[in-house]
Amino acid sequence: MSYEAESDKKQKPAASATSALRELHRLHQQLGDVRDRLERGPKQIKAREVNLVRLEADLAQVKADAKTARVGADQKQLLLKTSENKIADLKTKLNQASSNREYQALKDQIAADEMAGSVLADEILEALERIDQFTAAVATAEQTLVKGKEDLAKVRQQVAQQHDSLAVDLARLEGDLKTAEAVLPSDFRDAYYRVVKSRGSDAMAQVEGGTCTGCHQQITQNMHNALLMGRTVFCQGSCGRLLYLPEDRSPGAGR
Repeated sequence: MSYEAESDKKQKPAASATSALRELHRLHQQLGDVRDRLERGPKQIKAREVNLVRLEADLAQVKADAKTARVGADQKQLLLKTSENKIADLKTKLNQASSNREYQALKDQIAADEMAGSVLADEILEALERIDQFTAAVATAEQTLVKGKEDLAKVRQQVAQQHDSLAVDLARLEGDLKTAEAVLPSDFRDAYYRVVKSRGSDAMAQVEGGTCTGCHQQITQNMHNALLMGRTVFCQGSCGRLLYLPEDRSPGAGR
């Protein structure tokens, strides 16, 4: 057997391991994305449900404020009506006064009541303006609540529609992952399963330009040589990911 043939034989297991890690990393990333999207759906629904509860509370509060303002205005209008009746009664008594002293006292009382009535009338106008503002606020809160309900219904429909498709993708990718794991060289499996259990879809990283793409730390020449020989290499930087070479730098590439 020639030296070149023997060299090719040694390179094949290394290339196989690198190719397997590359494929496994791709599958883990896709699985992670699908799982995130599946988990994101219920979270989006929950967020809109919480928002809807808040909108309902806002509407209830502004309705309560509008009711309080209406009751207050009604009470002031009743007081004003009572005051006007009192003034009318005093004016009748004024015309029937039997002395200048009584006449002046009634006149002063009428003037005081009319002044108080004028202040009360101004307060009623202000209260009616507030009622108009609350009425507009109620209408706005009702519209916002309708939009919130529509948004919740829309998101629920979207999540339900996407769920079946994502579930199919998840099952397919999980099957592909098992197939890819089955062809992983035996000397890589323990290290692979250990790091996947710890880091999940973020367990592996490609080396580009002599740098781990996971933590962007430079790898040593010895680590690079070990990768070229198809050995198990973990990033010695901050991430501890299982490393692999890109396709154009893999063992046997270019042959």
